[in-house]
Amino acid sequence: MTTGNADAGSPLWAQVLTDLRRRMASGEFARRFPGDAELVETYGVSRHTVREAVRRLQAEGLLERRRGRGSFISGPAIEQPVGTLYSFYRSIEEAGVVQESVVRYLEERRDDKAEAMLGCIGQPLVYLERLRLAGGEPIALDWSWLPARLARGLLGADFRHAGLYEQLAQCCGVRLTSGWERIRPLLPDRRQRALLEMDAQQAVFEIERLGIQGDVPVEWRHGIVRGDRFSFVARWSSEHVGTSFEPADGSETSP
Repeated sequence: MTTGNADAGSPLWAQVLTDLRRRMASGEFARRFPGDAELVETYGVSRHTVREAVRRLQAEGLLERRRGRGSFISGPAIEQPVGTLYSFYRSIEEAGVVQESVVRYLEERRDDKAEAMLGCIGQPLVYLERLRLAGGEPIALDWSWLPARLARGLLGADFRHAGLYEQLAQCCGVRLTSGWERIRPLLPDRRQRALLEMDAQQAVFEIERLGIQGDVPVEWRHGIVRGDRFSFVARWSSEHVGTSFEPADGSETSP
């Protein structure tokens, strides 16, 4: 086998691994990574050797395998802060990735649970359902409910390349001032897996959020994000030791 590297005395899988890292760093594979058979032919080694090199790339987080679709270069990890109001849209853009949303629904609806969470029983709601993409790859689904009396102006907004809070401020003059959020792991159902292009055993983070302006609940959001693309980060300093955050009063609007 000839790879043009300085590891000629190392095991064959290590030589293949070194060369694959080099090719990945150069951007050669873009969004498609060669299959095992193609790598066997390219390097003139056994399938076992190729699989060991690929396994190591997966362990390093550089490669992900999707059942029935082959292997793909892992996209950049996206960090979400914990304990503060954040924009999912801004988090993706700050990671150097183009954000896009596919709006599945934007309409007025009724929903008993959402009405209870928002404290507006019997009142119409604006419902926004989006499939979120990062660099063209589906990474999240979210469902947002807002009181129509506050958010009806969103019905004409364009969410393809914009965040909800940005549009809420521009179209409705509403800005969140507090809220709470609950995050937990979850296995998505079949429909969700298909939309997010995930394998059966891949987990997501389920996120539930209530956003408030003053003392008025404005948004109740339920969403899922791919666990392989996100990490949640909390930061603190000595001045915050001993402080705490409590959700808004009321059993209907606190976790």
